[in-house]
Amino acid sequence: MTLAVDDYVTRVSGEPVIVDRPDPVVWTGSPDPEIEGFAERGYLQREGALDDARVAACLAEIERIGADPAMADDPRIIREAGSDAVRSIFDVHALSEVVWEAVEHSGAIDLAREILGSDVYVHQSRLNYKPGFAGGAFYWHSDFETWHAEDGMPRPRACSASLALTPNETYNGPLMILPGTQRYFVQCAGETPEDYYKESLVSTAPEVGVPSEEHITELYRRHGLDVLTGGAGSMTVFDCNALHASGGNITPMPRANVFVVFNSVENELVEPFAGTPPRPDFLARR
Repeated sequence: MTLAVDDYVTRVSGEPVIVDRPDPVVWTGSPDPEIEGFAERGYLQREGALDDARVAACLAEIERIGADPAMADDPRIIREAGSDAVRSIFDVHALSEVVWEAVEHSGAIDLAREILGSDVYVHQSRLNYKPGFAGGAFYWHSDFETWHAEDGMPRPRACSASLALTPNETYNGPLMILPGTQRYFVQCAGETPEDYYKESLVSTAPEVGVPSEEHITELYRRHGLDVLTGGAGSMTVFDCNALHASGGNITPMPRANVFVVFNSVENELVEPFAGTPPRPDFLARR
């Protein structure tokens, strides 16, 4: 699959700009009000996607994986900079059948198929964990901008499902989103260093692949900001191109969410558009 023209040019050497997204957000003509809301805001939320037993089983699995001595030096486990605290566990759907069964039960796969208008596959999965007092921030970004530049995802025909394993409160680092920003593509400035993911996965303020403060401010003034809270077992599905972030967690209350990224089978990855070597499979399954 080869694109003659790159409609999503980024990592530019000049001044970055905001452009209209040429592709749809929802790839079907679904009349479902929930899907229409997704097209408008860039996300949807459901409470009770997982019951208490499945949430507890997933938390036990996460603890098992994080404490497994065989995983101590595994590159799929990302720790907070200067700490042993777990920041992310990638490939979590492949590391745990319990987690994958929870994803299947949640309804996320059917939602992804309806939004993307095709069958789907898992592009990436991860646990994002913000332990009490030690959880770091995730700076403003569009997932698609990274996946396009560093993984070769041609078009923004992907979405993420976030399954809450703990309550996501306003004060323990929940997901924040600029609703409506899925309809634009925000260019980023700067050349992509090789193996940049090793730095960007642990940084709370990456230097490459993030929008300018001016563009974030402009879009905030235009669209506002939604803080996506929910109880344990709730689910948020959001568009791959929506600008989002999360603050650090200095409360005693941890925050743990499983993220599963679904890509359309018709959106097959090509060579990274930043001209760098492809990232490891646990970040971008081909």
